[in-house]
Amino acid sequence: MPLALAEFNTAEAAEVRPALTACLAVPRWVDAVLGGRPYARFDALLEAAAGATPLRRDEVRDAIAAHPRIGEKPKGTGEDAGWSRGEQSGVDNAGEFAAANAEYEKRFGHVFLVCAAGRSGAELLANLRSRLGNDPETELDVAGAELAKIAQLRLQKAVTA
Repeated sequence: MPLALAEFNTAEAAEVRPALTACLAVPRWVDAVLGGRPYARFDALLEAAAGATPLRRDEVRDAIAAHPRIGEKPKGTGEDAGWSRGEQSGVDNAGEFAAANAEYEKRFGHVFLVCAAGRSGAELLANLRSRLGNDPETELDVAGAELAKIAQLRLQKAVTA
């Protein structure tokens, strides 16, 4: 259940940390967002979250581990798994993703990560295929930018104005 901004501002850090970690599993980002409290406006919270990125490549690698493969249903029951199910609701070609995901993972050593909210399965599959041409460092930077987009969307679900 989302927290109102006033609750978010006054809650103990230990109470808020799990919701922020569900938005983005990067401790430095979570600490930066927590450390900026209290936020006078919801927009200031979003700006602080955006200001804590870009992510370092080691942070991207760690955060990717918290995400399911595109086209596969998340296995968890937590808030982040529920968000993933909603974000991937446009994926209607899960079967096509199996081979593409395998190729991507063989090339880069981690799951394909993209902000899937509001995008069709065909669009996501085309994005995956286009990113196969990236070198590994560039791909981590692209994945980090996608994580930042996901974090912004999830933060808007976790905290309300």
